[in-house]
Amino acid sequence: MGRRSILIATGWVATAAVATVIGLGAIRLVGESITGTPGGVRSAAEIERALASPEPAPTGATGSASAAPGTTGPAPSASSGARRGFATDGGTAVAECGPGGVRLVSWAPAQGYRVRDVDRGPDDDVEVTFQGAAREYELKVRCIGSEPVAVADD
Repeated sequence: MGRRSILIATGWVATAAVATVIGLGAIRLVGESITGTPGGVRSAAEIERALASPEPAPTGATGSASAAPGTTGPAPSASSGARRGFATDGGTAVAECGPGGVRLVSWAPAQGYRVRDVDRGPDDDVEVTFQGAAREYELKVRCIGSEPVAVADD
């Protein structure tokens, strides 16, 4: 093997190594932006705190009883009632007490579930039903004092 063959082989190996490093860097950059979780992974306690804290109301948002999962109802008027988050295996909901009674602020089904029925209020009690393939969860909320509380279905 001559000197020229060794130089060609060395150049080819160096080019392949540089191309591999550039490719791995690009895959890592693209992979993190595709599969990365914005804000990182949250603990159960952080999720409960986020559900319990007031969230800014979307302006001009409207919902209906047949709204898509995870939608919110109309923008709330100024209310002095407390908000509270509730979680079931079928999904989560946030409710608040106000002058007109209790109302659902938002709701979202868990993976594998869908929202079958919503009574968002305001009323004496509100309900959301999460339907899964094998099970159904109904969350019913009332105001006791000025605090939303989950209650057993009548």
